[in-house]
Amino acid sequence: MRILLVEDEPDLGRAIKRVLAQNTYVVDWVQDGAEAWSYLENQQTIYNLGIFDWLLPNLSGVELLQKLRQREDNLPVLMLTAKDSINDRVQGLDAGADDYLIKPFGMKELLARLRALKRRSQNLMPSNLVVGKFILDYANNQIYLENNKQEITLTLKEFKLLEYFMRHPNQILNRDQILAQLWEWNTDPISNVVAAQIRLLRRKLAIYNAQGTIETIYGLGYRFSPNLL
Repeated sequence: MRILLVEDEPDLGRAIKRVLAQNTYVVDWVQDGAEAWSYLENQQTIYNLGIFDWLLPNLSGVELLQKLRQREDNLPVLMLTAKDSINDRVQGLDAGADDYLIKPFGMKELLARLRALKRRSQNLMPSNLVVGKFILDYANNQIYLENNKQEITLTLKEFKLLEYFMRHPNQILNRDQILAQLWEWNTDPISNVVAAQIRLLRRKLAIYNAQGTIETIYGLGYRFSPNLL
């Protein structure tokens, strides 16, 4: 699950990002509202949740949220703010926030709010994603094959990679698209990290005789072809 964190207080932003990373989230952290909007406009990156501070440089959290809703983007967003009056809360919710957390707050509460947002968003989609014989169980974060109810044992990165392929079956995905979705921005992964990760995933799938479902399209990228299984 990928989160866009927009928080201009460095100490708080670092603390939130560290806790989220420890809980298996992929986090892009920015400290400026305008920069956050550029991230949201990038069509290669799909965010599952947003955490927006209210007061931000260049573009406030509320303005950022309004721009998001104006383009009919339903990204679940948790607002962070020191503003605790009823009118402030109403303004944030009317702008399109899904939840509201007042500073200072505990990290346990933040994680609980995010879990609640995740459950709500999943209620709007099918409980399972079925692609060919592959089944992704959202409730339990498991992937297994139709003819074998045993979970395909994957690392977190392998799971996210296979999920990304399952969301884009029979499409050619290039290295940059995969990097943008599975690795945080402003990181510098080694040049062959995508090829290495796909190689590891294929080895895991080979255990289930499904390694041939990920094709290399030379010069273009990779394609997940579930019907080859």
